[in-house]
Amino acid sequence: MDIITQFIATPIGRYVTTFIISMLPVIELRGAIPIGVSLGLSHIQSMLTSCIGNMVPVPFVILFARQLIDWMKKKSARLSAFAKKLEDRAYSKRDVIKRWQILGLVILVAIPLPGTGAWTGALVAAVLNLRKRAAIPAILLGVIIAGVLITGITYGFTSII
Repeated sequence: MDIITQFIATPIGRYVTTFIISMLPVIELRGAIPIGVSLGLSHIQSMLTSCIGNMVPVPFVILFARQLIDWMKKKSARLSAFAKKLEDRAYSKRDVIKRWQILGLVILVAIPLPGTGAWTGALVAAVLNLRKRAAIPAILLGVIIAGVLITGITYGFTSII
């Protein structure tokens, strides 16, 4: 048995693994919840661990995304193209935010589909210069809703209750 397998076999290892996976962009809690359960966590333990882990990068993305995008635009053509993609992705969600305001950000984060989630919500908040005081609680509420939906869809709402 290698060291990683031994670590994941421990109770703390299961939580840490689930927590770290939920922090990853694209995967987020949508992948972390089923992985946490497959490692032996209960549905609720996996959901709570994933929701907390999914929120860790949010303040950093909101605080530094704008500066990082501006830096990337100046650094090289390849980075500039990637920065433009990120901005375009954030701006493509602008209509939802304009129409529904903070509720739109909650919905954007809560919908368990590709291209949504905490990372996208934080990027949109940063690019659209939304106030952190409003954006972070909205993203948290969206993450909680997404966690409940993913857990419910994956494992059946009756097994949660």
